[in-house]
Amino acid sequence: MFDEMRTFVLFAEEGSVQKVALRLPLTQPAVSRQIQRLEQALGVTLLDRRQKPPVLTSAGLDVLARSRDILAAFERMKAVAAAPEPDGLFRLGVAKGLVHDSLAGELAAATARFPKVSMRLKSAWSHELAEEFRLGHLDAALLLSDGSRYQNAEHIGGERLVVIGQAGVAADPEKRVWVLCPEPCAARHRLADLLACERKTLVIAAEVEDASMQLALVRKGFGLGLMPRRLFEAAASTGIEEISLGEKELRLDVTMLRSPHLTSMVKVADAVSDIARAFITGTSAVVG
Repeated sequence: MFDEMRTFVLFAEEGSVQKVALRLPLTQPAVSRQIQRLEQALGVTLLDRRQKPPVLTSAGLDVLARSRDILAAFERMKAVAAAPEPDGLFRLGVAKGLVHDSLAGELAAATARFPKVSMRLKSAWSHELAEEFRLGHLDAALLLSDGSRYQNAEHIGGERLVVIGQAGVAADPEKRVWVLCPEPCAARHRLADLLACERKTLVIAAEVEDASMQLALVRKGFGLGLMPRRLFEAAASTGIEEISLGEKELRLDVTMLRSPHLTSMVKVADAVSDIARAFITGTSAVVG
């Protein structure tokens, strides 16, 4: 009805269908049809057509004032939506396997670049964040997956994983037990798939969400664990060593879901995407 209201307002200003047709531009019959559609939608007569040229009825005068208010409000709303500077709340989900203090610091720095934006972070399993995103409760989400689970996801990078065990103690391949995050953990699923291909069963010695506790149990020889290769290489953790999987490789994809309705907030989403790429290639994370 916006086009019909604009045509009606122009008619009230010009007083002539012919002049309105020249301004839009439309044919004169098209101008008349738009005013008639507005009358039909509202169920009132806007023009007294007994007079030549037609004049506004009392209902027409009321509708004219309200149409001007509506159109002005709509233009203000468009201006807000098109504002170049992001403004408001940005809701971001981060998969548990990517939650890390260095990433949090980088995200906080990104928020500081947009003084009118506040960021709300939520950490959960990837499938939970994907559902929150689907329901419209998140503006963007950083997820861990095999790369095929989430449609229309932006590929951020790859997370290579290594198996770790107690340093200096050879683990019997047939008696391996694991210290891993509870279900549903993307890294755990990937490991289970790999073992299934070798006709082996994933035997869990302990389910622990806290990464530092997982490492402590692995150092004590309680079981094998999983860690990002870049974290293993950068941390130089004592008491643990990499356990070879032969030619097999464990890898997870880091992907990002972002709302198609971000308007000016797309700048914040772009910053989050850039930070996540740098994080994957140069800093540490905890797998979960």
